[in-house]
Amino acid sequence: MADLTVELNRLKLRNPILVASGTFGYAKEATAFVDFSQLGGIIPKTVTLLPREGNPPPRTVETSCGLLNSIGLDNDGIDTFIEKHIDYLTSLDCPIIANVAGHNAEEFVVLAEKLNAFPQLAGVELNMSCPNVSGGVDFATNPDMTRQVLAAVREKCNLPIIAKLTPNVTNIVEIAAAAAEGGADAVTLINTLMGVAIDWRRRKPILGNVFGGLSGPAIKPVALRIVCQVAQAVEIPIIGVGGIQNLDDVMEFLVAGASAVQIGTASFYTPGLASRLPGELNELLDHEGVARVNDIVGTLQYPNSVPAPCAKV
Repeated sequence: MADLTVELNRLKLRNPILVASGTFGYAKEATAFVDFSQLGGIIPKTVTLLPREGNPPPRTVETSCGLLNSIGLDNDGIDTFIEKHIDYLTSLDCPIIANVAGHNAEEFVVLAEKLNAFPQLAGVELNMSCPNVSGGVDFATNPDMTRQVLAAVREKCNLPIIAKLTPNVTNIVEIAAAAAEGGADAVTLINTLMGVAIDWRRRKPILGNVFGGLSGPAIKPVALRIVCQVAQAVEIPIIGVGGIQNLDDVMEFLVAGASAVQIGTASFYTPGLASRLPGELNELLDHEGVARVNDIVGTLQYPNSVPAPCAKV
C-alpha cells in the first residue's frame, strides 16, 4: 500500500484528505455518513471571539456548477466552542484543526491563545478573509497585514498554523509569501470567490446580504491556477480546496503542487465522499506504481518556460 502520510511543516497528517471549514459543521452532523477514522483531518466551522448571528436570509443559492453562500460566520463564539464542542471533536479518531476568524489582529491572537491550551488539537487555520462578512478587515488582501497577523499568532500559539487565503486579490503569490514570512506552517488555497445572484424579475439580489462566496466545481480552474502559481513561487506547503468532487480532482491538485486537499461543497451532496477518497487514492497510487503520495506533489510539467505569473517572489 502507498504511504499517504503528509507533513505540512509541523502539521503531520495520516493522509491528504481533509474536510473544509463551514461545510462539515462540528462533525456530529456527519456521523451517519462519514468514517472519521479514514479522514486526514477535520476543520470544523469557523469560530469568532464573540457570538455572531450571521447574515440575513436568504443565505444560500445554487448556481451553475456551484453554491453561493452568505452565512456570515454564524457561530456561538470561542468560549461556547471550547465548552460544548472541543471535547467531542478531539475524541474522534481524526486530527482536528480549529478554524478562527477575527475582526482585527488582536482578536486573532486572543483566539489562538485560547486554543493553545488544547494541545490535543492538530492545528489552527486562520480564516483571514471571509468574503461575506462586513465590519471586519480582509487581512489576506494585504501582504503586510497578513505577515503581521501570522507573526503575532505564531508568537502566542504553539500549534501548527495554517493561513486560509482569498482569491479576491490581484497577486496571490505575494500574499502567500507574506504568510510564509509571518510563520505559517501552510496555506489553504483558496477561500470562495465573490459573487452575486440576481432575481431579474423582481429587480433584486437573491441573497439577504447581496454578495456571497462562490464555491463548488465552478471555481476549480481558478483554485488550480492559484495553487500552480504559489507552488512555483513560494516554498510553503499548500492545502488545495475548490470544487473537488472526485479522485481525479484530488490528483489534479496534488500534481499542481498541493500537499493536501480539502473537500468542501461536495460534502453537501455526497456526504461520504471525503472518507472514501483515501482508499481510492491508495488504490490509484498502487496501480500507478507510486510508493508515496508526496512523490506526485508538484510534478506538473510546464512548457519550456514557467508562465510569468509564477515568477519567484
